Amino acid sequence: MLASLFLQGMYGNVIKGATEPAPGVKLWVAMLTEAVLTLGLVSVILGTASGARNVGINGALAIGGYIGLVSVWAAPVTGASMNPTRSFAPELVGGNLTDYWIYLAGPILGATVAVFFEFILRGRPTKAGAEAAQGILTEENPSGL
Repeated sequence: MLASLFLQGMYGNVIKGATEPAPGVKLWVAMLTEAVLTLGLVSVILGTASGARNVGINGALAIGGYIGLVSVWAAPVTGASMNPTRSFAPELVGGNLTDYWIYLAGPILGATVAVFFEFILRGRPTKAGAEAAQGILTEENPSGL
């Protein structure tokens, strides 16, 4: 919000929104695109940085690589937000919340589907997995790793 206000104050009425569908892109297509982008992002996050599968620096590389790759093709179409909060402040400061629903509904739908897929693929969380994720020291796991 502060960055949006700063840019608006410095450069005048330049903020029209950080993410807007490209001209000619149907709103439902933009929403579905954001859902698919978020589904992929959350799947990469859950696959590389959750539970005992935490792979450290490789998780950061995978997540950053995913964002970079999808931004190449999706930024010109929808802005590749994948985050309702990232889109909200510029839209609010710019005074145009008309298409914000795309950047709220799409990521929520995509993240929900990704978590559902994770549950289907990996099953219910286990106590051992939770302890490994939290690094809890136990007699069986004295290092917390």
